[in-house]
Amino acid sequence: MTRVESKEATRRALIAAARTQFAADGFAGTGLAQVVDAARVTKGALYHHFASKTHLFEAVLAQVQAEVGDRVAHSAEQHANSWSQLVAGCRAFLEASTDEESRRIMLIDGPAVLGWDRWRALDEATSGSHLEDVVEALVDDGTFVPLSPSAATRLLSGAMNEAALWLAASPNRDHSIEDAMSVLGLMLAGLRRGPLPI
Repeated sequence: MTRVESKEATRRALIAAARTQFAADGFAGTGLAQVVDAARVTKGALYHHFASKTHLFEAVLAQVQAEVGDRVAHSAEQHANSWSQLVAGCRAFLEASTDEESRRIMLIDGPAVLGWDRWRALDEATSGSHLEDVVEALVDDGTFVPLSPSAATRLLSGAMNEAALWLAASPNRDHSIEDAMSVLGLMLAGLRRGPLPI
């Protein structure tokens, strides 16, 4: 293994160990000693890669958000028209972000630890980017009434994040996802012009 490969393997091990700890104990409950022990590296190795626990957390959050964004994009890509892509992507987001690990890291600790502006920047680079792309397509093809894609994206994103927090605590997640999708369908229908595309 080359030096570069070794450094990257150490970084991956630290992120994996930290992700497990942050998901289980939250940011406040996670100590760096736990992380380096689980990763089987020294504290010096940790500080070589990450200046602080916050920087390590940001790397974990970026990984979680990227994975959720990938799931949203993959689900949307299975459909031919923008409307179906939007609905499928919203469902994929809710399903991906409501497991305990994603909920705690992405929706609870993320904004609190990094601050709203930094959290939003990471969100907009992943699933938020996919959402804005499909909203723009729906405006451009006339499915949506004329509106600001940026405003619609942020309003929909806020609703989806709040729904994900609610779903994660639901005793019947599958039933609640169907409830959430039914209400979301009604909300989206208010933005639609004309019949659903086939």
